[in-house]
Amino acid sequence: MTAEWKHKIFDGKKGDFNDLALDVFGFQYHHNPVYRAYTDALGIKPELVTKVGQIPFLPIGFFKTHVVKTTDFEPEKVFESSGTTGMVNSLHYVKSTGLYEESFTRGFEAVYGPVTDWCIIGLLPSYLERSGSSLVYMTDRLIQRSRHPESGFYLYEYDKLFDILTILEAQQQPTLVIGVTFALLDFAEKYRLPLKYTILMETGGMKGRRKEMVRPEVHAAIQLSFGPAPIHSEYGMTEMLSQAYSKGEGVFHCPPWMKVLLRDDEDPLQVRSFGSGVINVIDLANIYSCSFIATDDVGKLYPDGSFEVLGRIDGSDMRGCGLMVV
Repeated sequence: MTAEWKHKIFDGKKGDFNDLALDVFGFQYHHNPVYRAYTDALGIKPELVTKVGQIPFLPIGFFKTHVVKTTDFEPEKVFESSGTTGMVNSLHYVKSTGLYEESFTRGFEAVYGPVTDWCIIGLLPSYLERSGSSLVYMTDRLIQRSRHPESGFYLYEYDKLFDILTILEAQQQPTLVIGVTFALLDFAEKYRLPLKYTILMETGGMKGRRKEMVRPEVHAAIQLSFGPAPIHSEYGMTEMLSQAYSKGEGVFHCPPWMKVLLRDDEDPLQVRSFGSGVINVIDLANIYSCSFIATDDVGKLYPDGSFEVLGRIDGSDMRGCGLMVV
């Protein structure tokens, strides 16, 4: 079944998304007890769901309180969200790490080209200091696939990172630094280096190390030291197996098997395809957990499917890849 779904999800024809999403909804309704119970509690009859906008989206908090699995399986990996002491973290039970690797590799290469063209550097100190991070798993696999001798992780080794980036710039080597926001800001405060061949990609998250900032403020601070090139961003989370990327200005684009919709903050069953609201994500790669997730992120969605993340709804956890506040 995994191979069959992989083919449908990643090799489907353009324009098949809505039909496939409805197929996935039916599959998950019948094989995911938590999602079925939630759908039934809303009074939604699966046979009457004929449009993507009618599909119920599972509140992301269910990944903290329930085991969200489609079909019965022993997970190859369990990813855990980050959080402060005493906080209940989300758990994502992953049936196939191969499915995750297929998703993030295809998603990355659709935007940046072959991984082997890049030197990949992970500046993820807070994530490396705990286990179960999906972001560390993804970055580690990209580092391995790049096969560049300087690819690797850095904790707080800013001096070493600066020296290596200086050498890579002189070699005109395309380099990608995937960094948690607070670490990129710390690095930017200590060094200045105009980057022509290096992309800095922030993944969100202050981890309690700094005051929360809006994304334009973060990017402007980093660009003072490493600009004028734009700062890229990644939008992903523990509960998803896919990522959206921004090449600047905080506007994200999804891979073909992922889509963002918006729900009304007063009526969560009112879903729309553009404007402002709270972000709902369809991630078809989540075939064995739940592909329809109601996040806590507030956003703006454009008619072409691109979107911005403006902050988080009141009372939600500032966690993981949770981005900056409004």
